[in-house]
Parts: sequence; C-alpha cells; structure tokens
Amino acid sequence: MKVGFIGTGSMGSLLIDAFLSSGALEPCDVLASNRSPNRLLQLKQRHPGISIGSNRETADGSDIVFICVKPLEFKSLIDEISASMRSEQIVVSVTSPVMLYHLESTLPSKIAKVIPSITHCAKSGSSLCIFGSRLNKKDRLLLLRLLSFVGVPMEIQEKHTRIASDFSSCGPAFISYFIERWIKAATAATGIDETLVTRLAGEMLLGTGKLLTEGGFTPQELQERVAVRGGITAEALNHLRSSLEGVFERLITTTHDKYDEDVEKLDALFGLSGIVQAPLDR
Repeated sequence: MKVGFIGTGSMGSLLIDAFLSSGALEPCDVLASNRSPNRLLQLKQRHPGISIGSNRETADGSDIVFICVKPLEFKSLIDEISASMRSEQIVVSVTSPVMLYHLESTLPSKIAKVIPSITHCAKSGSSLCIFGSRLNKKDRLLLLRLLSFVGVPMEIQEKHTRIASDFSSCGPAFISYFIERWIKAATAATGIDETLVTRLAGEMLLGTGKLLTEGGFTPQELQERVAVRGGITAEALNHLRSSLEGVFERLITTTHDKYDEDVEKLDALFGLSGIVQAPLDR
C-alpha cells in the first residue's frame, strides 16, 4: 500500500515521522510532495527510501493521499491534482475547516477527514476521524488501523470537528501555556530548578491522563479526591474557579468563530456559497 503526503510542513512531516517510527509504514511505502524542494530533500535525508516528486505524481501513485496544506490552499491544489485522482483512492484531509462536501463535490475519490495531534510524536493522543459517504467498512478499518499505530483514532460527527479539535489538537498548546505560566511563577517565587519542576509537571500530566482514561475518574471526582475540604488544594482551587470565570467559554467562542470564517471562505473558493449545508454545531 502506497501512502502519499501532499504538504510536508508541520503536520505532514509529523505524520510521516510518526508512521515510519511506529512501524505503520516503511519508507518505500511513502510518497511526498511539497512546494519547497529544500524541505523535501531534508525529509528524504531523514528518511532514505521515501519517494519525492510533484503533487500530481504523489496523487497518482498513492492508494491513500493525506492532504496537509493550509485551508485556503486546498482549492488550487484540488484543481491541480483532480485529473490524477481515481475513484478507488482514499483522500484524507487533515485540515479541520475543509468539509467533506468541499472534496466530494470536486474529487471522484473516497473522502475522509482526520484531525491529528502533535501528541502522535509520542505515539499518544487522539486522531479525530470523519468518514465520507463513499468509504465502505473495509476502507474505514484500513484508516483506523493505520492511525492506531500513532494514537487512538476516534470517529466523530463532522459537526463536532471544531470542539473536538479544541481538546485533541489545540489542547496540547492550551495546557502547555497553563503549565508554562505555572512553572515560571514557581521558579520566580521559590527558586526551584525549572528542569525539575517541568519534569514534575510532565509526569503529573501523564498520570492525570491515565486516571481520566483508565482509572475511571471524572475531572470532578479527581478534584474531590485530591482537594480535602479546608486544605491547601481546596483553597487554591477556589482561587482558580474565580480567576478563570468565563475563560473557557471565550476560548470556545474564539476557535469556533475562526473556524466558521474559514469554512465560509472555503465555500466561496469552491463555488458553494449560498448552498444550504448542515449547520455547524457550537
């Protein structure tokens, strides 16, 4: 099975690195293209054996094609490769605002959307899977098996793409920002070694994740278990609750507004403006 990657920037190269290091694919299975020849050469130096070429060559030679370009680059790319695509191929968009209907209206191929996460670098985290109407059970299982090498694939409804991505894909940045600010405050206030406290924070996040996914705890139950009434943790939690009032609601509004804006721009590019589609859930 040949797997192509059109776009080898941040997410494209992450997926290639993760699939190869996990054993999901061998270098001879991978085709890649990018508008930057230097980036492609660097990728080939890192992974001898992969095939590099043009977008059309990658599209034509692949059984599964991951499209890893920015939202507003999709239409010109589709125009470039559409003549090379076939009905038996699987095309996978990794860009959340690109809707299934954008690609199913312009390509003959089977269409899926997969939202990966930087956590796949550690063979962890979730990949969000949205399957188009042309994929059969065998196609879905093929994609799920491939993605299971680098994380936990989870099928979701397309209308939940944005909110699910807030957790699985954007979440590492949000949580890292919180941890970064906490670490800086700790080192400034106490002089504790930054490397040490960063390691403590990382191990805490790993353990907390396991308690939520494997230990049977809900977030609220974890808080109740750790925060003894009248204790230090409980007092600090009360401070957090008051300080963060409304923050998460504004975060969700911000990500959804940008998502809706990008979808509208893509509708215009694909000539689908004014067509009534399924509403995007908030």
